[in-house]
Amino acid sequence: MKVRTRFAPSPTGYLHIGGARTALFSYLFARKHGGEFVLRIEDTDLERSSDESVQAILDSMEWLGLEYDEGPFYQTKRFDRYREAVKQLMDAGHAYYCYCTPEELNAMREEAMAKKEKPRYNGYWRGRTDTPPAGIKPVVRFANPLEGKVTIEDGVKGPIVIDNKELDDLVIMRSDGTPTYNLTVVVDDMDMEITHVIRGDDHINNTPRQINILEALGGERPVYAHLPMILGEDGKRMSKRHGAVSVMQYKDDGFLPEALLNYLVRLGWSHQDQEIFTSEEMRDLFTLEACNRSGSVFDDKKLEWVNQQYFHKAEASHLGAALQPYMEKLSIDTSKGAPLSEVANILRDRAKTLVEMAESARYFYEAPQSYDSKAEAKQFKQASADVLLDMSTRFKALESWDAASIQSAMEACVEALEIGFGKLGQPLRLAVTGGTQSPAMNDTVALIDRAEIEARLLKAIEICRQAVA
Repeated sequence: MKVRTRFAPSPTGYLHIGGARTALFSYLFARKHGGEFVLRIEDTDLERSSDESVQAILDSMEWLGLEYDEGPFYQTKRFDRYREAVKQLMDAGHAYYCYCTPEELNAMREEAMAKKEKPRYNGYWRGRTDTPPAGIKPVVRFANPLEGKVTIEDGVKGPIVIDNKELDDLVIMRSDGTPTYNLTVVVDDMDMEITHVIRGDDHINNTPRQINILEALGGERPVYAHLPMILGEDGKRMSKRHGAVSVMQYKDDGFLPEALLNYLVRLGWSHQDQEIFTSEEMRDLFTLEACNRSGSVFDDKKLEWVNQQYFHKAEASHLGAALQPYMEKLSIDTSKGAPLSEVANILRDRAKTLVEMAESARYFYEAPQSYDSKAEAKQFKQASADVLLDMSTRFKALESWDAASIQSAMEACVEALEIGFGKLGQPLRLAVTGGTQSPAMNDTVALIDRAEIEARLLKAIEICRQAVA
């Protein structure tokens, strides 16, 4: 049996973190077993679905690198197939027309609640041969078995048993002829030969209903694996109030896709105490049995830490390429200056996100337009003018413009002026970067054009000479 998994989002909004994790786990399971991963767009909610949401899902999958083998399939293209399935169920006596009005359904619910029973449809039109009331377009309901139990051997949670008496006859086709979720998902999983349905545990209540529909259609039951919800810090299901955002927002915020995937795989799955995984390790080590049965708390700080780990180990060329769009967003022209890969390489340990790195990288390509005010008042004294002038002279005399030569010139300056290194390093850093934080000054200066460094020092020297003694 070839393993086939699917990711089946509804395009009623962006792809969120929970959906991305479901997609990842389904993808990893298929890849581990040499199977196939299918993308299906469940767009039967015509009022809420949108082309923009579909595109957001596709963009997110592409950015994350979750390549699907088949799809995307769209449920709105399969309405004829769903109607065929409904007819099959009705012909076999597994479904029936229901003519209840909204008022009648509300009355049923209120009556059940008054009796302290679960509010539900009471099966009024099941098996009836009355003449249908005029002027009412019926829905089609599935005739759920009245006896027995549904046992689910869940791939994550273990055995789950549901009594059929707890399930009412759900609507499988609306009065306008459009199918409902619990029908379409069953037909699609059956037709697409899905062997493993990996999804959030908010679907557990749907699963016994879907199994009964599937068996009524003569389909073979897949393995179901329900993943626990991702939680906010308050222990409740993660939502917008916890800062939950679209997957693409994490791209905008400067996270590497591989770092986000690594964080997501550990959000509900573990392999001993390992925290950082290559894509190959994720694929080879992943098992449903190692997934947590309880919810995992989303931690922004932990995600930033994981992103930093990927910064540390990334090839400079990869990091530079990843940084480029963020430089462009800041309107920083990197075509005239050091290769961005070299800049990213010396900034990799000083940033948590690519957004931070891009902001830090500005001074490699543009002279400071202003200086840190507190540092300027402290460092740009008249005495600093002589130090920076001496340093400028030594820089001009260098035969080679590299980090080692620049370091030697800085050491010679300190020794000749008989000053501590801070008397040079701090005003030099401020003159070059406009701030008080940067990588080692010799490495920083080496990545900026010599003439540009001279211009920045001359500007700083002028400010120092104008300072009040």
